Amino acid sequence: MAEREFIARRLAPIATSLAARGLADDAAVWTPPLGRDLVFTHDVLAAGVHYLPDDPPGDVAWKLLAVNLSDLAAMAATPAGVLLGLAGPDDAAWRDAFTAGLARALDHFGVALWGGDTVGGLAGHVLGLTAIGWVEPGKALGRAGAQPGDGLWVSGTIGDAGLGLAVAQGRAPFDKQLLNRFRRPMPRLALGQALGGIATAGMDVSDGLLIDAQRLAAASGVGLAINLDAVPLGVAATGLEDRLARVTAGDDYELLFTAPAGVDVAALAGRTPVTRIGAVVAGAGLSLNHDGKPLALPDRLGWEHG
Repeated sequence: MAEREFIARRLAPIATSLAARGLADDAAVWTPPLGRDLVFTHDVLAAGVHYLPDDPPGDVAWKLLAVNLSDLAAMAATPAGVLLGLAGPDDAAWRDAFTAGLARALDHFGVALWGGDTVGGLAGHVLGLTAIGWVEPGKALGRAGAQPGDGLWVSGTIGDAGLGLAVAQGRAPFDKQLLNRFRRPMPRLALGQALGGIATAGMDVSDGLLIDAQRLAAASGVGLAINLDAVPLGVAATGLEDRLARVTAGDDYELLFTAPAGVDVAALAGRTPVTRIGAVVAGAGLSLNHDGKPLALPDRLGWEHG
């Protein structure tokens, strides 16, 4: 299918926002909410790196949107629209399934497709998405700002996506819930928006709890003391090594954040489960404790490209 036909038949019907202009122009035109700061993010998913080549195309579309929305959630932003970059083989069936899944994901999260670009003739798929959102002035959440005495919190459960990857690779028994945690993450948009102007620092857990905590600590110029036993797990760990594997696995897309001691974080989070897993301390870097005793950091804290 030629690019023009693909856009007309598959993308234009789901780009219904006025900002998209029917995908008939070279760019979208959007009027942001009055007096709001704009927030932009862009992530790329590549076959064989961020997802398995035989993952269902609809799930790949969901994940592409969700990981970008998770970045907006981490900044306390409300998503508005996205721009899609779709490059890969000339596989009409894959693209049809991908765009159908993208339509479902856009509808689920209430986000508009504003435009983008497509490229064919590649050996594998490389998918990009730019997400645009907004936040009230002064309420954008960042990695810097944590202060000694703050509590360290995380949403949901940690390590389930890593277990889901093992299911997808056939290394673990089939478990639909774990598989969905890997293929169809759920960005914590409502929690992120509630944290704006209240949490002192935050980010999403994309590459592993420990490595992302290390990044937050470095950005804030503080230390983080983490109680390994307090980290919430969806499936009980079978031992220390298993627990360490969970906190160094990626793709959870939960929110890691700090908040002053006087904040009722559970009330703020509403229906989103949150757990205090440690504290901000003076100094730098991470410290772990397990069974009430200091624990050496593992050599590998999480996923890093290159």
